Amino acid sequence: MAFEGLSQKLSAALSKLTSRGKLSEQVVKEGMREVRLALLEADVHYHVVKGFCQRLTERRVGQTVLESLSPGQQVIKIVHEEMTNLMGKENARLTWSSSVPTIYMLCGLQGAGKTTMAAKLAHYLQKTGKKPLLAACDIYRPAAIKQLQVVGEQARVPVYERGAQDPVQTAKEAVEYAHSYGLDVLIIDTAGRLHVDADLMDELRRLKAAVKPQEILFVVDAMTGQDAVNMAQSFDTELGIDGVILTKLDGDTRGGAALSIKAVVGKPIKFSGTGEKLNNIEPFHPERMAGRILGMGDVMTLIEKAQETFDLEQVEKLEKYGSNSLTLDDFLAQMQQMKKLGGMQSIMSMLPGIGNKLQNMEIDDNALKKPEAIIRSMTRRERRNPDILNASRRKRIAAGSGTTVQDVNALIRQFEQAKSMMKQMTGGRMRKMGRMGMPRF
Repeated sequence: MAFEGLSQKLSAALSKLTSRGKLSEQVVKEGMREVRLALLEADVHYHVVKGFCQRLTERRVGQTVLESLSPGQQVIKIVHEEMTNLMGKENARLTWSSSVPTIYMLCGLQGAGKTTMAAKLAHYLQKTGKKPLLAACDIYRPAAIKQLQVVGEQARVPVYERGAQDPVQTAKEAVEYAHSYGLDVLIIDTAGRLHVDADLMDELRRLKAAVKPQEILFVVDAMTGQDAVNMAQSFDTELGIDGVILTKLDGDTRGGAALSIKAVVGKPIKFSGTGEKLNNIEPFHPERMAGRILGMGDVMTLIEKAQETFDLEQVEKLEKYGSNSLTLDDFLAQMQQMKKLGGMQSIMSMLPGIGNKLQNMEIDDNALKKPEAIIRSMTRRERRNPDILNASRRKRIAAGSGTTVQDVNALIRQFEQAKSMMKQMTGGRMRKMGRMGMPRF
């Protein structure tokens, strides 16, 4: 889980404040010291930590905090607000060119995940109705072009490449290609290096001058910590970046990059990568991220993911024909949609009050594999009419799915409970849940 270490330490420090009915100056001072140490250990820039704690101190000294009915909660509210401000207050959206195609140039060092992120961004924009094109302008890293073609094919986005041709010429031709084929977004995957050097920056400057991108987005691995801030500063000085994309935010990152980049470099974080799959990309919302770090959850992001994942047509069909129409095929479809949300670990980390307790819980993200195997071991007739599942059929299904008869029986009981739940949902309640994107089983 992202920021797990920082989240645990901040929660521990703040819990000492929330557990007290009244706060003295000494107690608050000790709490702020622990907050400072937690941020420094998370590799947040020293000057950022200093300014952050200074603002907290100035705000908590006031009578509002010390005399409030719930002073501990008031301190947490202040920490949340200041942390949100630190990361940019609100989501910084992409800007668009007045003429097509709108060009986004991705830059960064090798290993940051630029190529995969280019395809993720294209996939994300495609879902909003855009028609993106990917341009392969990394001619130095072995198999970089092939990798872009593979992920582009997975995203069903065309890739423009010209092999080892000068990347600047390839980018120019990609712009013309986009014009010719009515593609309104061009995402350029540029070369990276193991470190910042003159040759890399010279090529990027030539690319910028040639195609005049609407935005230059710096892609950086969130797990690099403070180095991410230093690299962002270097690229901004040489190129003038417009925003940042953090990758690998699903790892056990210390959080320094996310909390420091906006404050130090002055450029907003626009997106974050939260996994390996193409749909593992999220707009970066500072307020929501602050909530996750402080263990408050992120219900809004969970609902947005659910709205994209759950099939409203299927909900309306089940509501129209009633619980009697529910089959094990429908049950399997619902489990698959839950998997698309990122698994139970991801879902629970976004629920208020649960995220910081995950380290003490054993959550098996493969828990859905067993019921899926059981259902797939059934015949079409058995999935549509579970009432025919007698003892011999259940024994055969267990053998075919590598499970036990007890596992098969447990799945059937869960299925019957789901049907019972559906009977209670009348008057359009299921449709309402579908529109909200909430799970129904």
